[in-house]
Parts: sequence; structure tokens; C-alpha cells
Amino acid sequence: MVMQKKKFMSIISTVALFTGIIAGCSGKEETSTTSGDGEKQETLSILIDNQTQVDGIKAIAEAFEEKYNIKTEFETRPGGSEGDNLVKTRLATGEMTDLIFYNSGSLLQALNPEQNFVDLTNEPYMEKILDDFKGSVSVDDKVYGIPATPTQAGGWLYNKKVYEELGLSIPKTWNELMENNEKIKAAGKTPVIGAFKDTWTSQLILLSDNYNVLAQNPNFPEELTANKAKFATTPEALRSFEKLEEVYEKGYFNEDFLATTYDAGMKMLAEGTGAHYPMLTQSLTVLATNFPDQIQDIGFFAQPSDNADQNGITIWMPMAIYLNKNSEHIDAAKKWMEFYVSQEGVNLYTSKVKPEGPFAIEGTELPEDVYPAVKDMAQYFDSGQIAPALEFLSPIKGPSLEQITTQVGSGISSAKEGAELYDKDVEKQAKQLGLEGW
Repeated sequence: MVMQKKKFMSIISTVALFTGIIAGCSGKEETSTTSGDGEKQETLSILIDNQTQVDGIKAIAEAFEEKYNIKTEFETRPGGSEGDNLVKTRLATGEMTDLIFYNSGSLLQALNPEQNFVDLTNEPYMEKILDDFKGSVSVDDKVYGIPATPTQAGGWLYNKKVYEELGLSIPKTWNELMENNEKIKAAGKTPVIGAFKDTWTSQLILLSDNYNVLAQNPNFPEELTANKAKFATTPEALRSFEKLEEVYEKGYFNEDFLATTYDAGMKMLAEGTGAHYPMLTQSLTVLATNFPDQIQDIGFFAQPSDNADQNGITIWMPMAIYLNKNSEHIDAAKKWMEFYVSQEGVNLYTSKVKPEGPFAIEGTELPEDVYPAVKDMAQYFDSGQIAPALEFLSPIKGPSLEQITTQVGSGISSAKEGAELYDKDVEKQAKQLGLEGW
């Protein structure tokens, strides 16, 4: 996601890759077993990273086995760049599992999906998968993945008790949000929690604004990718930097925001000493774990635009599951995928894991006991007021963004200067990727 991936020494990566190849060989040797009643049992294998919470996925796999007598064996891989290299190596050597749990979005391109994965475009269940998600797992109009986890959103988590105490309403425009912040500040509380000690958190005001950018300039991602648009010279994109700058200039961050950590920010929000936290909804699980008595007090709203009629959320697409083109169990794996995205599959998943957002599957229902903030998110989904984050619409995301947003958010650089710095960062990455037009 927005956090930078850790780098590992090449010698460790080499050992890990070699180990992964061996594990892949052993994982493919046994593809069927005999069940308790003597019936031959087909076995599917899935490779998943070791940072993913698997309880919900395993619940689906166990129910699928009981229903269809098809077993699922799980193999794990490291996360980060080490895991990426392992996936590429196992695909290249033909030692990949039947199913692969991997990123949606720009990282998929590096796996050569047309060569390695089964085209799922015409599978009947694809009709109910959100178009925005399908776009994030498509190449040349062919769809290669299903959503593996719920979506999450970038926006504003807020403390409902603070809002009730001060008589505040959910803001529909940026000016209304600033007015709320002024009232919160006058009441002696922190209007906007800054946790820039963990620099990745400084990006959220900028990244969460993509719905508003697209509402005014729907071609910006394509034009950015083709080197026909820049952040500094596109008013709608520059506005995202300006919003971050404005929060700092008006003194709405906590005084020690440069030394405050992500976890400390969570504590401020839960306890109500801070009213707003621009954040990804992945934080809801952290809040629920560390502050179970306060999770019901936390709500969510979209980052407002300058127009009350334009109000929607920026969403981060979930991880995906792909089907290995060289699998010997393609029919069984397709049946597994269809079951996975069914309402029964969603129910099984949510029986083990509280979702941090709605699923990218139309018509599926969330359980009644989801976090209040997720219920807030669902309203935007129901009304169709959602748009993907920029990283799912363009392969370009400059690696220095979190340092640049830290500078803008702390007054070191102006919004315009920050946008110009990011344009240079984007140019460097686009050239490294070999994109046309650069």
C-alpha cells in the first residue's frame, strides 16, 4: 500500500528464491488424496504472503472442501520485494501453485498475466464484480483476478462523541470541514491528527483526494501516464497539495505532529483528544484491537471537495487471486473462485474477519456487526460515489511522495513547490519504467 516495501540483501533473496523453488516442487507433487470414505480427492494449492490474515480465506476453503470434496493446501511466501521476486521466479520455472494471492493494480503488469494466468473475463460471476476492481486486474480488456479481501478507503476517520459534544455535522465541502476544525480547536482539542513520525501517514490527504480530482478531470490518470499532465500545472491535482498545506497553515495539526507515531495517533482518535485522522480504513482493525471499547465511537467520511454536489470516496482495491495458466486443475480452481466470491463465501469470510470496507462484489451484504465506519463507507458504495486511488489507474507513483508530503504538511515546502518536486519524482520513475512519452 502506501508504506514503502523493505529491501533485503541480495544474498538473503537468493536463498529465499531457491527455497521457494524447492517448496514449489514439493507442493505440486501430490495433487490428489483419498478422503475418509475412500473417494479420490482433488487438491488445489494456493500461494499466499505471510502478512495476510488467512482465517477468513481458510474458512472459505474448508467449506468448499466439505461441499465439493476438493481440498485446498496453503503455501506461504514472504511479503515485500523478496516475495515479489519469489512469485516471478516460480512462474518463470513452471513451479507455481494452482492459485496465486497477489496485488491488484500496477504490480500485476510485471507478472505478464496474459502468459501466466487464466483469462476469467467470461466467467458468469464476473458480472457482479465491481468494474473498478476488474480494471485493476485487467490487461488488454482481459480480466485475470477475483477480489481476495474487502476494499478499504482513504478519507477522514472522526470521533463521533466529539462531533456530538460540539454539535458538528458531517462536512460536505472543504470549507465546512475547515469550519469544523476551527470549532474543535476553540474547544481545546486537536482538529486534525498528524502522525508524521511515520512519514507514510502524511500522504493521506493528498491520496484521498483522487475522487475529487477525477470528478473534475477524469482523464488525469491517462494524461499523467502519457506525460501530458503534471500535478503542478493541473489545478485539480494541485488542489490536493493545497489542502494539506492549508491544514498546516491554520494550525490544525497537534503541536508535536512531527514526533507523533501512527499508533499514538490512533490513541488520540480513540480517546477523543484528536477529532479527525486522515487515514486508510485498514486502521479500523488496529483501533478495534487496541481500543475495543471505543471502536463504536469512530466514524468515517469522504474527503470533501469544494463543491457540495461532488462527494465521494477514494478506494484502495483489494488483493486479488489469480489462476495459474499451467495448473492441472483449472476446472476445479474455477469452481473454487466462483464459490469464493459468492454470498456464502463472503459470509464465511466475515464470520472470521471483520472487514475494513465493503467487498468489490455487487449485491453481497455485510454483516450487521461491522464497524460503524464501514457502514459509513457502504453508503458511498450504495450510491456509486466511489473511485479508485490513483495508483490503480496509473503505473506511476513516485517513491519520494511521503517525504514530499511531509515537507508540505510541515511548511518546509509550499503546495506548488511540493507538486513540482513530485512531478520530478514521477518523471524519474516513468523513465525507469520505460513508459511511452517520457
